[in-house]
Amino acid sequence: MTLESFINPFKAVKHPWVMFFVGAVYATIAMFLAAIIFKDHSSLIMVFLTVLAAVPLMYKTMKMEEGADMRINDEVKLLKRHSKVIKFLLFFFLGLVVAYTFWFIALPESVVQSLFSVQMDTIKTINSDVVGNVVSPFTVFLQIFLNNFKVLLFCLLFAFFYGAGAIFILTWNASVISAAMGEFIKNKLADVASVNAVHYVQAFSLGLARYAIHGIPEIGAYFIGGLAGGIISVAMINRDLETTHFNRIMLDSINLSLIAILILVIAALLEVFVTPILF
Repeated sequence: MTLESFINPFKAVKHPWVMFFVGAVYATIAMFLAAIIFKDHSSLIMVFLTVLAAVPLMYKTMKMEEGADMRINDEVKLLKRHSKVIKFLLFFFLGLVVAYTFWFIALPESVVQSLFSVQMDTIKTINSDVVGNVVSPFTVFLQIFLNNFKVLLFCLLFAFFYGAGAIFILTWNASVISAAMGEFIKNKLADVASVNAVHYVQAFSLGLARYAIHGIPEIGAYFIGGLAGGIISVAMINRDLETTHFNRIMLDSINLSLIAILILVIAALLEVFVTPILF
């Protein structure tokens, strides 16, 4: 596959920033193909085509990290290695978000409504649930954490059952975040009498910062959970769970899952107590 040949996980570990451009290219190609060929269902097809391009990279990454479990005995060294993988995956996710958001702002409104219709309905549902149920900061924190924890479980389970399946959940989240960012940026620009390039840059930067404060650790946690599930999935395929490496593989996956949960707690605290103060 042409898109698959862009990069492999071994190169990505050494040059993680390249994954930003890979994510942007994957998202852009998927978006235009969906808009042209599958216009009536483009909001979901766009996500599917992005995932289709990313699956080979994700699966190779899972295999690479499961192989590391077999070679590295020191859990601390193993977690440090995993952190390099999470870093390039975060760059990839950021590329998706920036590309989706850019086209959300740049394309005609009729095209945007078609490409992001399901995502915008999802945002409305989330906002109505929050407004209707929240009575205290702790309630907000608990609701956000439980929702994020549910997404983490989906990432872990999708990775376990489908190998690289977690990338579907993460790409869907990237498209929803991009729609929310796009709306935020458009609202900021609507307050400006005469819009120029500087205003676009300012609004885009502000929108990115608004969601990045809690979004980066949150998405990092999802990738960590997906990696944990993917490692077990690959180990089962390779029958490595039937060897003496069983304890090491399971310990690594459990540690990754616990780290992901801890990061989600921090992300929820940031979303409730820090982001509203700044924005």
